[in-house]
Amino acid sequence: MAIGAVISNRNFGSYIGSGKAHQNAYVTTREPEERLGHDTAQDVHVNMCYKRLCCSSRRVIGPLNGRTLRPRATLYEGCHPNLMPQLLGEKLQSINIRQRSISKVGLIDGKSQHSRLVTVVRSRTDYKSEDYDQPYLAEDVVVEAMQAAKPWWEQFPKRWLIVLLCFSAFLLCNMDRVNMSIAILPMSKEFNWNSATVGLIQSSFFWGYLLTQIVGGIWADKIGGKLVLGFGVVWWSVATVLTPIAARIGLPFLLITRAFMGIGEGVAMPAMNNILSKWIPVSERSRSLALVYSGMYLGSVTGLALSPTLIHNFGWPSVFYSFGSLGSIWFALWLSKAHSSPKEDPNLSPEEKRLILGGSVSKEPVSVIPWKLILSKAPVWALIISHFCHNWGTFILLTWMPTYYNQVLKFNLTKSGLLCVLPWLTMALFANIGGWIADTLVSKGLSITTVRKIMQSIGFLGPAVFLSQLSRVKTPALAVLCMACSQGSDAFSQSGLYSNHQDIGPRYAGVLLGLSNTAGVLAGVFGTAATGYILQKGSWDDVFKVSVALYILGTLVWNLFSTGEKILD
Repeated sequence: MAIGAVISNRNFGSYIGSGKAHQNAYVTTREPEERLGHDTAQDVHVNMCYKRLCCSSRRVIGPLNGRTLRPRATLYEGCHPNLMPQLLGEKLQSINIRQRSISKVGLIDGKSQHSRLVTVVRSRTDYKSEDYDQPYLAEDVVVEAMQAAKPWWEQFPKRWLIVLLCFSAFLLCNMDRVNMSIAILPMSKEFNWNSATVGLIQSSFFWGYLLTQIVGGIWADKIGGKLVLGFGVVWWSVATVLTPIAARIGLPFLLITRAFMGIGEGVAMPAMNNILSKWIPVSERSRSLALVYSGMYLGSVTGLALSPTLIHNFGWPSVFYSFGSLGSIWFALWLSKAHSSPKEDPNLSPEEKRLILGGSVSKEPVSVIPWKLILSKAPVWALIISHFCHNWGTFILLTWMPTYYNQVLKFNLTKSGLLCVLPWLTMALFANIGGWIADTLVSKGLSITTVRKIMQSIGFLGPAVFLSQLSRVKTPALAVLCMACSQGSDAFSQSGLYSNHQDIGPRYAGVLLGLSNTAGVLAGVFGTAATGYILQKGSWDDVFKVSVALYILGTLVWNLFSTGEKILD
């Protein structure tokens, strides 16, 4: 049987433009009789010829199962080395080879599951390419061969697996958060709650959410993001499942349960920021964060879409039981696949570890938070103030828009609920577009500071422009379009201020996000309350003017004081 057919039927890929050589190699295989068709195992002596020599580090001997790995080699059986140039053409010329043996390796045939014992004679040549003026040295590539033989899901970059797990955690986060906004309607009828009680229940979530922003950041920076994010998901999932039970026991128990849920969700963003600051290189930072945050937007869409159906078919408790139970599935995957940093992952490939670390030495988790140093930096205050200005407008749009659609645009409540989904979808789309644009600009050589300022300026001025046009539009369709465009441009902030915590202080990324997001949550609380007061005395135009003014203030502060350089180490 032809060994060339067993291993490969193709030639080496052209990694060097003008390789002028052929190379002999010796491969000895021992196989069971059902594989070679002989009565006993035999030694087969073959010669391997290359049209072109590979100058890169990827020199792979393909798995002996009929499948070929790059670069590919063609083997000819029974051909003497002196006849090779005649067989392959004038382009192949002889080359001096100094043979160097490597260890025996057992490769598994994917079809028969029989192990083959392969002894390979490695070689060093005196060849020099025209493109690379250095001698070619073949290296041990057995590890690469075995890695390439793995299924695709095992070769998926580990850092992006971490990103996808964080994305799914944030998807669950907002699913569990928004389900109350739908379930509160049948619940208020069953328990005879008035509007004041409903408002109290809705706000109780933020009691716990505010408490753990900074605490979660400190915890994540000290003990690692894996434990903190895992704790957060389990905590808020349990609180979600307990919500129907607490509601039937009494209002105080429900308020405590909702506050407990806020405690769990409060640590999520700081913990995520900490773990991604260690796993994601700067060149991929914007798109990875954009993808994770888009999980929040899609979680809101999913929660708003599925909750009415579940309530109609199974009753309002089913929303909390079904959504909360998903956290256990996520937690099992998180425990088995995630690590707080690349150096803690024993299965991470050396190549990916080098890419992530970029030649830098990974430092130990912080033991003491330098609060005085952190709060003395102007870029830190730029983050805090900008986050406040950003979230004022964002929370108003996301909490008051159903009322605006109903009162001003004269849509009924059903249509208003459906239109509330559009801003979330728009934000999910444009957040990822903005992330790719930002990382592309960084890869093209534009400074990180310039990129962050450009993206956040879009995130501020875009909503300001579109909100200022709302008083001029005459049709509901144009009003909805303005809202969607406002939220779409707002999503560019994911590549601006939301990426900046990791830029200026990667070791304190959790604490920095906890600080700025505390200001952001306060802006949501105060902004939502202030909007109600403004509407009692004024109009929707006044509401939008306040948001536009804060967007402009945020733009000025951000462009004057922010930076993309590391200022905390």
